[in-house]
Amino acid sequence: MRVILMTGKGGVGKTSVAAATGLRCAELGYQTLVLSTDPAHSLADSFDLELGHEPKLVRPNLWGAELDALMELEGNWGAVKRYITQVLQARGLDGIQAEELAILPGMDEIFGLVRMKRHYDEGTFDVLIIDSAPTGTALRLLSLPEVGGWYMRKFYKPFQGISVALRPLVEPIFRPIAGFSLPSKEVMDAPFEFYEQIEALQKVLIDNTQTSVRLVTNPEKMVIKESLRAHAYLSLYNVSTDLIIANRIIPESVTDPFFKRWKESQSQYRQEIHDNFAPLPVKEVPLYSEEMCGLKALDRLKETLYPNNEDPAQVYYKETTLRVVQDQGQYSLEIYLPGIEKSQIELSKTGDELNVRIGNHRRNLVLPQALAALNPAGAKMEDDYLKIRFADPARV
Repeated sequence: MRVILMTGKGGVGKTSVAAATGLRCAELGYQTLVLSTDPAHSLADSFDLELGHEPKLVRPNLWGAELDALMELEGNWGAVKRYITQVLQARGLDGIQAEELAILPGMDEIFGLVRMKRHYDEGTFDVLIIDSAPTGTALRLLSLPEVGGWYMRKFYKPFQGISVALRPLVEPIFRPIAGFSLPSKEVMDAPFEFYEQIEALQKVLIDNTQTSVRLVTNPEKMVIKESLRAHAYLSLYNVSTDLIIANRIIPESVTDPFFKRWKESQSQYRQEIHDNFAPLPVKEVPLYSEEMCGLKALDRLKETLYPNNEDPAQVYYKETTLRVVQDQGQYSLEIYLPGIEKSQIELSKTGDELNVRIGNHRRNLVLPQALAALNPAGAKMEDDYLKIRFADPARV
């Protein structure tokens, strides 16, 4: 299955681009699903059709769906939801309040990943296009396998074993005092089962022959800066970007004096997009005179994006975000971090894990065996790669 994730700053037009991409893929004969994982769905508005949690046929070979976190929670994590509801009711909340609060913050992102994994396993579709949340939320989604794995290995798995072993001994005392039971084995197993699914999906997300992110941006200073940061953070999580889509460019045919300064600034920022994202290919999309709503408008956008029956399912650029290099008996780990200065990066090593932190984003890299026994001996930024040199501690 080909997986394409569309993301960008809120309001840049990524939903329209995702929908138009789906239309072209379907025309080319691919069984295509466009799935919105954005909590503020707009995919149905873009198609101008009613969509729900389950895939609905939009056109031949094309389906659309909008993730419903409540339905996904009930279908996949019902035991946990019922337990959390029981705990909250025991603390005095009524039924409706308890059920609403049983959906913990961040569940949308988790279920977005689980839904992707399910479609991947079922193999019903040839192309899965994710209309993702704005970049900040999307990056949290992509970091879940890495961050979740760290917590599961360090804390949850040991706690799970202790809890199951102690439950028969503590339950008779605990329930009369607290008013609710300790979590059952089914409840305790559910988070780890979720983690296993997400960990399996991670192998798909980091495979640049199967999965690509496409960044939708506008020729505006703040939007470009966020897109550049997103590109760097995606590389940190070893997820490759294969295409940049510069949207809403004022056409040359617009000659009204009101737009003169807009066109001048856009000309500068368009060049910055090409320069700053090189060697990634860039597609430019004009600002249309009508709203991108409905199949007729999306067909027009589709022809602009993918002229002459161009195949959107192709991999436009294979980006290598992580590599281990051996040179004269020395090893270095190279991470592609475009636009990031060395001063912004914090590094630390614990056991066989290398912790890389950039601002609010952190990745715990489990090092390959060749590097695990070595210590970091220096780092530098070169050609947009963070190059971390490793050395034998006995020789340092």
